[in-house]
Amino acid sequence: MSPEHPAHAPLERAPDIHQPAPVTVIQATPLVPVQPSTVAAVQSIVLPDGRIVTGYAIEPAKPEPVAVKPPVSRVAVNVALGGIGFGAVCGGLLLLTTFITALAALIQQLIILAAVIFGGWIAVQVLSGGRGGNTFNIRKAVFKRNHFHG
Repeated sequence: MSPEHPAHAPLERAPDIHQPAPVTVIQATPLVPVQPSTVAAVQSIVLPDGRIVTGYAIEPAKPEPVAVKPPVSRVAVNVALGGIGFGAVCGGLLLLTTFITALAALIQQLIILAAVIFGGWIAVQVLSGGRGGNTFNIRKAVFKRNHFHG
């Protein structure tokens, strides 16, 4: 065995024995909230016993944006739009019924006009005598004993 090996070396001094010290809880001073614009990227805090704790600054939690309510409720807007649409439809239906009534009156008057024209044409044909009928010349007729001989 060689004397250079530390395991076989003789002990020159007594080993140091450390006894654990009880941990004392030190209350840190509470942090005062600061505006996000003044917080540094790295922040240091000095504890009451003199120790310095350094760390990154944590951004405060941003509240969710509150939904802006419109000044008029959506139900009221929907009812108003429905009323406008209903009014537009009623106006269109009124115009449609007016158009149908006017069209029916026009067709009726065209039928009456056709009947008058066609009836007048028939009357002219009947009263004009027509061709191929018997024509009697009364001046040349001979009356004998109250009988007509043509």
